[in-house]
Amino acid sequence: MDIRLRSTPPEDAAADVLALPCFEEDLRARRPDGSIGALDRKLGGRLLAAAKEERFAGGAESSLAFPTWGGLAAGRLLLLGLGKRERFGTEALRHAAARAVRAASRVSAQRLALALPGAGEADAEIRAAAEGAALGAYRFDRYRTDEKGRREPPRAVDLLAASPAEVRGGAGALDLAREVAGAVAWARDLVNEPAGALTPSRLADEARAMARTHRLRVEVFGPEAIRTLRMGLFLGVAQGSAEEPRLIHVWYQPGGSAARRPPLAIVGKAITFDSGGLSLKTNEGMLDMKTDMAGAAAALAAMRTVRALAPPFPVHAFMGACENMPGGRAYKLGDVLVSRSGKTVEITNTDAEGRLVLGDVLAWASSFRPAAMVDLATLTGACVVALGHWTAGAFSPDEALAAEILAAAATAGEDVWRMPLTDWVKDTLDSDVADMRNAGERWGGAIAAAHFLSRFTGGVPWLHLDIAGPAFSHKERGYIPKGGTGFGVRTLVDWIRHRADGAKARR
Repeated sequence: MDIRLRSTPPEDAAADVLALPCFEEDLRARRPDGSIGALDRKLGGRLLAAAKEERFAGGAESSLAFPTWGGLAAGRLLLLGLGKRERFGTEALRHAAARAVRAASRVSAQRLALALPGAGEADAEIRAAAEGAALGAYRFDRYRTDEKGRREPPRAVDLLAASPAEVRGGAGALDLAREVAGAVAWARDLVNEPAGALTPSRLADEARAMARTHRLRVEVFGPEAIRTLRMGLFLGVAQGSAEEPRLIHVWYQPGGSAARRPPLAIVGKAITFDSGGLSLKTNEGMLDMKTDMAGAAAALAAMRTVRALAPPFPVHAFMGACENMPGGRAYKLGDVLVSRSGKTVEITNTDAEGRLVLGDVLAWASSFRPAAMVDLATLTGACVVALGHWTAGAFSPDEALAAEILAAAATAGEDVWRMPLTDWVKDTLDSDVADMRNAGERWGGAIAAAHFLSRFTGGVPWLHLDIAGPAFSHKERGYIPKGGTGFGVRTLVDWIRHRADGAKARR
C-alpha cells in the first residue's frame, strides 16, 4: 500500500473514498468552519443533514459513510469520530485511520484520501495516521485457501496535510511510520505462525535472514554452546522437547568511537510453544500458546528499524528459543536447576518456564554491561487479571529507566502501566532446598515473576514488560487485528530513538 503526503484540500481530493476525522464540537456548531464547513457547503448542506439524520455526533470510534452525490472529487465520504477535541491524542487517529482503510476495502476502493485533523503536532499526526493505515490493512492469510469474502486494501492512501510546508516537513515522520509499521507487521506474522512451523530453529533462521537484510550482526548457538555458557535453567526447560533450543543474539554496531559506548540490551521471551510441561495446561489454556514467543518477536522486529534510526551506540537483542513440552526427558517438579549465575532454583511449577529461560539470558545479556536492559515477555496470566487485555505491566527498580519506557510507550501509543515491586512478595520465592523457587503464591504472581527475574540482572538498570495481555487479541479493534498484535515494537523503537536523540544532543 503506497502512503503519501499531499496538501490537497479535502474538498478537492480525487479519491474513491475521502475520510474526514472530526470532533464532536465540529458537528454541534451551527456554522462549522474548516473542512466540515467547506464540505457541507460543497454538498449543499447535505453532509450535516445526513449526520443529523443518522444521529452521528462524532463520538470516539464512531463512523458514518455516504455517497457524495457527485458534489466532490471523491466518490464516497467517510466521517470518522474522534470524540471531544480537548481529549484528542494521536492514538485515536491511529484507530481512525485503520477504520478508514477497512471501510475503503469493503467497497473495493483503490484510492483513499485521509485528512489530518490538525489538532496536534503535525509530525505526530502524520506518523499516527500512516501507522494506523498500514497496520489497519494487515491480514495473516498465509494458510487460507478460500478466497470468499477476501477484500484487498486500497492501493494508495493520500494523507492530506494543511499546507505544502507540512508535507515537506513531514517526510521524516512518514519514513519512520513506514519502518515501524513494517516491523510491527513482521512481528505479527511471527506470532501468528503455527508452533509446528515456527520452531526454535526456524525462529533462529528468521533472525539470521532479518539481520542480513538489515545489515545487523547475528550469532545463533545450539545445545552444546548453551551448555558451555552454563545455562542450566534454559536447558532444563528445553530438555522435554524433540526440538533443539537456540540461543539468538542480534546486534547493531555503529562505526567509530560510538561502537565503544555502553549498549542498550533487549531480551525477548522465545518459548515457541508452551504446553505447561508436566504441569500441563488445559486444552483452552494451551490453544494460543504459539504466541509465547511474542516478546522475542517484538525484540527482533524492533531490531529491524535500528539501522534506520542510526543510534550512536550499540543495540543488542538476546533470546533463548525453545519449547516447553511434557516428554519423557522433561524437567520435573522438585528438580533443582543451576543457573548461569550460579544461583539454584527449585522447580515448583513447570508452567513457570519463561522466567527460567529469561533468567539465564538476562544473566548473559548483563555480561555485556549495557547502559540499560529491557525484557519483554508474555509471562503471567496474573498481569492480565490485573490490567486486562490491552495494557502491559512495567516492573523496574530503576526510576529513570521506568520513566523513559513510559514516555516512549506514550509517544508510540502503546498502553503500559507501572506496577509495584512489593518487597513482601519476594518471600514467596523462598525455598527450603535451593536459593529460590521458580513460582510463589497465586496472589501477586506477576510481581513474584518480576522479582525472580531481577535476581539475574547483574545490577544493570533493568525493566521488565509483561505483555501477556496485549500481545494477542481475540477481537479486532481499530488497527489491532485478531491474533498477534506486535505489541512492544513501537515502544522499543521510540525508546531507542529518544536515547539516540539524547546522545546526539550531548555531542
